[in-house]
Amino acid sequence: MSELTAPEGGSGGPPEWSTGGSGGSGGPPEWSPGGSGLRHLGSGKVRDLYEADDDHLLLVASDRISAFDVVLDDPVPGKGEVLTALTVFWLDLLADLVPNHLAGWRASELPPAARHLAGRAMLVRRLDMVPFECVARGYLVGSGWKDYQATGAVCGIPLAPGLRQADRLPEPIYTPATKAETGHDENVSEAQVAETLGPDLSGRLRDLTLEVYRRGAEHAARRGILLADTKLEFGLDGGRVVLADEVLTPDSSRFWPAGGWSPGHSPPSFDKQYVRDWLQDHSWDQRPPAPALPPDVVAGTAARYREAYERLAGRPLDSWLAEARS
Repeated sequence: MSELTAPEGGSGGPPEWSTGGSGGSGGPPEWSPGGSGLRHLGSGKVRDLYEADDDHLLLVASDRISAFDVVLDDPVPGKGEVLTALTVFWLDLLADLVPNHLAGWRASELPPAARHLAGRAMLVRRLDMVPFECVARGYLVGSGWKDYQATGAVCGIPLAPGLRQADRLPEPIYTPATKAETGHDENVSEAQVAETLGPDLSGRLRDLTLEVYRRGAEHAARRGILLADTKLEFGLDGGRVVLADEVLTPDSSRFWPAGGWSPGHSPPSFDKQYVRDWLQDHSWDQRPPAPALPPDVVAGTAARYREAYERLAGRPLDSWLAEARS
């Protein structure tokens, strides 16, 4: 297992972290703490990672957006703030289920050099990260739907015949994945996770993933939103399993308006599916560079992200940002 960091000369964090700049492009991140005392450790598709001290890291969520594992040239204004606000909201709501790595998010809780980034920055404890992504699926959609059409199963889990796209599954299923060094995530069986981590830890990750999904889905349903699926990351703090990284955001989850859902087609969403759909309609081969997004797609995506936060959290995003900057 690797620490949530990218040390000098290597990619000791999750494979998506790069020691280059934004999205691994080699330049400095555009959302930078600046000043002294915070060393840039790496950048992922969306987040930039800094060392705060021996025990803490600073995660900064940019407005970058990726699709099909390619970082697009067009940022989505305010997206990083929504990702941070939703993660903070969910970590509080889930605190009785599982401990988390959050140490601070208000300006007064951040390192002085990063206080101007309040609203998109989180101070987090260092963890030994579990080298698997923990995925819960409650509906038959995306790669799960494609897998089912081909095999009658999702990631090796048999399902009843005759299901339609976007059907609700009888029970949520757990489908872990490992990060590929390049390209798409690779699905693995629960047995493979147990072989790597041991059956006790593997079982704990499965149970926590499904518990978090159920809690999130129940809350979202009360707000008129369906949580179709989500991807979680966990780390270890000594012997404790700790929830880490982003949690139940539009980048890591599929959120659908309940009123727009009906089986047989992919519903409208509050996540970046809007961007994916536009790209798929424009004959792109899913290799960089991606086509430029038109302003209405950028604005529409920003509005969907903001609406997701405000409906789920029950407060205006601007209200949360004012608190974060206090």
